[in-house]
Amino acid sequence: MAMFFPVLAIALSLCISNVDAATSLPQPVKLEWHYYKVHNICHDAEVYIRHQVELMMKTDKYITAKLLRLAYSDCFVSGCDASILLDGPDSEKTAPQNRGLGGFVVIDKIKTVLESRCKGKVSCADILQLATRDAVHMAGGPSYPVFTGRRDGMTSKASSVDLPSPSISWQNALKYFKSRGLDVLDMVTLLGAHSIGKTHCRQVEDRLYNNNNTLGPSMNATSLAEMRKLCPPRVRKGQSDLLVFLNPESGSSYKLTKSYYSRILTHEAVLGIDQQLLLGEDTKTITQEFAADFEDFRKSLALSMSRMGSISVLTGQQGEIRENCQVTNANLHKY
Repeated sequence: MAMFFPVLAIALSLCISNVDAATSLPQPVKLEWHYYKVHNICHDAEVYIRHQVELMMKTDKYITAKLLRLAYSDCFVSGCDASILLDGPDSEKTAPQNRGLGGFVVIDKIKTVLESRCKGKVSCADILQLATRDAVHMAGGPSYPVFTGRRDGMTSKASSVDLPSPSISWQNALKYFKSRGLDVLDMVTLLGAHSIGKTHCRQVEDRLYNNNNTLGPSMNATSLAEMRKLCPPRVRKGQSDLLVFLNPESGSSYKLTKSYYSRILTHEAVLGIDQQLLLGEDTKTITQEFAADFEDFRKSLALSMSRMGSISVLTGQQGEIRENCQVTNANLHKY
């Protein structure tokens, strides 16, 4: 498998030749391919995880969107250390940016299964990355390699959550991604996760009604009228904050498709940050490429998800292997 990333990099360079982007994992990376099998720690860990995701996908097609957002919310804050999974009155999951975050039940179920077969061996951080990969594949994405051997973090603070608003400018979004060791290709690729899932109307109100004079690239008239029907102005205290599909064209199928990028080109993106991809030279070029060829997006997603999954990982004697993903081992008896 050592040839995977060079081959992928060549394929991407051929289709997006004018974009300055990374072609490998950030270094140093202390993770291993099939870590649990190679070291005979939990030989079939990845098989168990995939089976559980398959079972849960039969009753909840929304799992892919939940896990993608959960993985992003974990990795972009303090690194891919499963700190987002910890409970507590001031934990990361209580931060305003993480309102509506889901997927916790999926990870807890998988952890219970693995603890019954390989007690204390498989980290919650690895479970989250592996389960996300399997769910992405089942939703039409690539089955990309997930290097494993992560350890779980010991702390989780809401104050550390600095996830940006979906109305952020593309320039500031790129600065944020670069601060995590990622680049413009990673950003445009990972935003493709908005092919599936939903968002609250409050996240698009400025785009629909321009309440704060922050309306970026305009939404075409037909889409604007449709979105205003789905998200009427909130004028009463306690009025419901409704949910809408991030990609109305493919949302109900819960499948990753190139229509996310096609809708950006026709000014039909739901979130402001998505529509802003037309404003940068590189972001526009990548968007056009992915709108034209879904396979190029799938190849890029394989690399970018692996790169995201290696942000500030804990390995070796760092952190711990939690017995329960919701609580550190030291506090387990109090749970």
